[in-house]
Parts: sequence; structure tokens; C-alpha cells
Amino acid sequence: MNWLHTLIIAIVEGLTEYLPISSTAHMVFAANLLGVPENDFVKMFQIAIQFGAILAVVVLYYRKFFDLKNLRFYWILLVAVIPALILGKIFDDKIEAVLGNPIPIAVVLVIGGVVLLFVDKYFQNPTVHSEKEISVKQAIAIGFWQCLAMMPGTSRSAASIIGGMQQGLSRQAAAEFSFFLAVPTMTAATCYSVFIKTWGEGVTAQKGYQLITASPEHVQSFIIGNIVAFVVAMLAIKFFIDMIKRFGFKPWGWYRIIAGLALLAYYTLP
Repeated sequence: MNWLHTLIIAIVEGLTEYLPISSTAHMVFAANLLGVPENDFVKMFQIAIQFGAILAVVVLYYRKFFDLKNLRFYWILLVAVIPALILGKIFDDKIEAVLGNPIPIAVVLVIGGVVLLFVDKYFQNPTVHSEKEISVKQAIAIGFWQCLAMMPGTSRSAASIIGGMQQGLSRQAAAEFSFFLAVPTMTAATCYSVFIKTWGEGVTAQKGYQLITASPEHVQSFIIGNIVAFVVAMLAIKFFIDMIKRFGFKPWGWYRIIAGLALLAYYTLP
């Protein structure tokens, strides 16, 4: 993976991590179209690069994340992330296997797009307008909704936002709680992929940090990728909040459908 591959994949991650269009799907397809070799470092990189996007949320909403007087905020995030921690560990190998197959990912993109077309119409009477009003029961329910995104192509953002709206959150409250929930979720996924998970088998098996430090090029890709993802995610979050206030989720639904069908055609037609 050269520096141009790193730059493009990082931009894709930053743009799509917090949009309901599946960052994983976009990174997989971008790498595939760029001809990036499918190896353990690339797979690990596509997960670990989310760390930069995570920092964007922490910086933009630093008053919430560093308000030690509001301990309930941390408690709500903790209970919401527990389902993903448990189920993510259980289904880790199955998730990795799907990452190498673009067809089911494209199909899920289309299905998720159809769902987004009707979300605004179906959930029209929100009762919760900020994270301060979210109950523990609602937080756990949203956490289980987020687990739907373990199928690549679903979108963690889309799953948790739809789950939030199903639990009575307004569009903006659901989107922002999705951002907040991404921090512990993606931090756990990044730490697991870098420090705990063993990539490869036999004599080639390595931890994520060993893959990163295996060459100067890998170190450079990891650092540059996270910096670029951070900067781009900062812009994408502000753009997304403004878009859902004005247009709701229907534009993202149509985007997913068109992108998914185009990718299906690309990978299935002769």
C-alpha cells in the first residue's frame, strides 16, 4: 500500500465514518478499485485508522467528553457499548471473512438505503431531544441496534441512528448520540485490532502493532492515515448534522441504493 492508497483510504474513512453509508464498505471498495493487495496489514489498517475519526468527535464535543461533573454521560455510553463488545468478540472471525467479499456488502448497502428512505416518515414524534434525556434502557437498546453494523455494509452510524429514533430520539439527538457511542466502540475495536487480535496464521501470525512496525512504510501509513481521517471527519460531522436538519435521511438512502447497485453491476456483470 503506497502513500496515495493511504491518503485516499483515509479520506474515505474520514468522510464516511459518521455518515449512514458504511465506512467499511467504502474503504473495502476503494481499496479494491485501487488495486491495493488484500493482506493482514491492509485489513488491520482499515480498522485502526478509525482512531483518527474518533478523535474528531472528542475534539468537536470536548465539553461533553471532559465534563467530569456529568458522570451519567459516561455511564450511558458504557452500558450502550457493552453489546458491541460482547458480540463483536464472538463474531470477529465471521466479520473478517465477509470483508473480502464485495457482493454481500453491496447488497447490504442497497437494503440499508431502502430503510433510510422511510426512517423520517416512520419516526415522526420524538420525545428525547438530547443525550441527557436518554434512559439506561434506551441506551442498551441503541447498543443492540448498533450491533447490526457488524455486517459490513450496514453502517454503524445508520444502525445506531435508526435505533435511536426507534427509541424516541430526535434526528439530531440520535445522530449526536451515534457520534458519542462511536468513541468507546471504535476505541475498543482499534485497541483490539492493534494490541490483542492475532493476524495471520502459523509462522506469519502477528499482532497489529507488529504489522505496523514491520516497516517504515507501514508506520508512515498508520500515522498519516489517522491524521487525514481526523481532519476529514471534523468537516464531515459538521456537514452531516446540517444535512439531516435540512433534509433528513432520504438523500443518504438514495445514495446507498445507487452506490450499491452500481457496485453490484461492477462486480457481477461481465
